Amino acid sequence: MARIKKTAQATGARAAKARKASAARRRLTPAKTQRGLAAGDIALELTNAEVAPLVALIREASGAVLGAYRDPLGGRALVLATLPLAAVQPTPFQRDLSPTHTKRLAVKIDEAKAFLDPLIVVQGHDGRFWTPNGRHRLAAAKVLGLKQITALISPDEALAYRILALNTEKAHNLKDRSLEVIRMARAIAKREPRARETEYRDQFEAAELITLGIIYESSPRFAGGAYSSVLRKVDRFGERTLAASLREREGYANRLQAIDAEVKRIIAGLQERGFKSPYLRNYVVARLNPVRFVKQKPGETKPAMPIGEALTRMTAAARSFKLDSVSHSDLAWVAVGAGAQD
Repeated sequence: MARIKKTAQATGARAAKARKASAARRRLTPAKTQRGLAAGDIALELTNAEVAPLVALIREASGAVLGAYRDPLGGRALVLATLPLAAVQPTPFQRDLSPTHTKRLAVKIDEAKAFLDPLIVVQGHDGRFWTPNGRHRLAAAKVLGLKQITALISPDEALAYRILALNTEKAHNLKDRSLEVIRMARAIAKREPRARETEYRDQFEAAELITLGIIYESSPRFAGGAYSSVLRKVDRFGERTLAASLREREGYANRLQAIDAEVKRIIAGLQERGFKSPYLRNYVVARLNPVRFVKQKPGETKPAMPIGEALTRMTAAARSFKLDSVSHSDLAWVAVGAGAQD
């Protein structure tokens, strides 16, 4: 049995490696045509109407304006400046601060004797400066005792809601992404009561992140990765207002947590029977998944099944789960799938 498992894992690892190599080749293919602005269209005078109010605000905050330009890709007006650390705050819906990462980042910046990665900063409607992707760099700068911090500043507050695309300094895991999305959703719902969920699909990236975010708010140790494959196929953005959608998703989140309680019960029963595989949870959830054999194309907008129906079926499957139907060879093949996804 051990030989079967090792063979299965090796096969899965080779398949995953081949897929990653193929994907990398596709991503590295250069564009056939050029786009964006030419050199003569990029530089902006500080008196330009698009940036002049922002320039004044920076100077009022005791910052130093270094220049202004249009982004070469989309033409967005930006100002390069330094700001006092006290003038910049992280957006309230960002991931929680990691002290370990902050300390490590501060050490590396100090070793280089240069702060080479400017914060992305937006001018909020309240006149304050917010960074949607620089929380750890800002904290590291405070650890180092810097007086000023370099920033690329945009007068477009909407940029703050592009947090998942912008935040590259510390890779997001599923929990990070989900918590940031639910915080964004709650902030937008409060500020814009009539905003619809579908209007923010680009900012939220995936509907299931909202549902999982609700769970992570109260259960930080929830094993969301085990359920993401189900939710990706059944959870979709709705046309209702964000406020109404969040109330509905609270119900979905509660049902998913109830399913997880059943999964834990099943896992405990399997462990009592001698099953010690690290893939027990993935295996059990896969057995409960009513859409596991449904194939969908990337970006598919139609759900494989309504989420409410999927949760109902999962609940019924969990309650009728037969412990004696599980074999060690089943778990070996789950290991293959896990290796293929790594």
